[in-house]
Amino acid sequence: MDTMRDRFIAITSQLLAEEPRLAVVLADISADGFAPARQAHPDRVINVGIREQLLIGAGAGMALTGMRPIVHTFASFLVERPFEQVKLDFGHQGVGGILVSAGGSYDWPAGGFTHMAPGDVALLDTLEGWTVHVPGHPDEAEALLREAVDGDDRVYVRLSLQANRQARPVGRSTGPTGATGSTGSPRSTGFSVAREGRGGTVVAVGPMLDNVLAATEGLDVSVLYATTVRPFDGAGLRRAVGAGPGADVVIVEPYLAGTSTAAANEALMELPHRVLGLGVGRAELRRYGQLEEHLAAHGLDARGLRERITGFLPA
Repeated sequence: MDTMRDRFIAITSQLLAEEPRLAVVLADISADGFAPARQAHPDRVINVGIREQLLIGAGAGMALTGMRPIVHTFASFLVERPFEQVKLDFGHQGVGGILVSAGGSYDWPAGGFTHMAPGDVALLDTLEGWTVHVPGHPDEAEALLREAVDGDDRVYVRLSLQANRQARPVGRSTGPTGATGSTGSPRSTGFSVAREGRGGTVVAVGPMLDNVLAATEGLDVSVLYATTVRPFDGAGLRRAVGAGPGADVVIVEPYLAGTSTAAANEALMELPHRVLGLGVGRAELRRYGQLEEHLAAHGLDARGLRERITGFLPA
């Protein structure tokens, strides 16, 4: 199976030939993969070098002219380093664009903490009008990217090396009726049901699904699958917990633990409930290790998840 990043490069290169207003702005990362596209479309594939603030500014400037920019680099350099430009050049100026990250929370541990971004979604959560997609498979990444290209709003697509074994349907057809993005275009916001049960609800975000399904095997719990976390599907969560006297919810995210607990609490505010947010801890792990070791250290492997889920949900 190809990686999400491989699929992103291939599909975006194809879309450049189909969509005359589409542009790609790079900061060296993935420049080799886009070399053929840059040769074919030199005015619409721009590499600004290792200048991440300029990366965002150039993309927003293209959007001001009516183009649809895709801005791409590692998550830590796309969201964290140029955050002021993301806030002002896209948000304050009221223009749309697509930020596509690679690297995730710890995809390349040897790169050290400078190349890790567990706080990216939480940081974007402080801004208005961003749709946030977290695909769990290359096929899902492709579908969500194609959908984003068709729109005019602000979209963040978070790619990762970690992936589920099988893709699930994503896109506008899976979202609730009438859901819209910041500029009124339809957006896929619905959580899908991966497993039904009565003893609690676990929301698995993107590449966390396989580990969550393994961790909850044999447990009487519902598992929801989310590839779009902003806007948060509060209605879908309320449907899943049912009409009982209370609700117990666990949210498993591949980035900072607790990022979506406030959204879940707001969705369930009229119902007595408990919410446990699982994800990447705040403590910095200072040994490089491997991706799988980081998952285990943060309790996001199947074993760690089962211990924490069963410890939280009623017996």
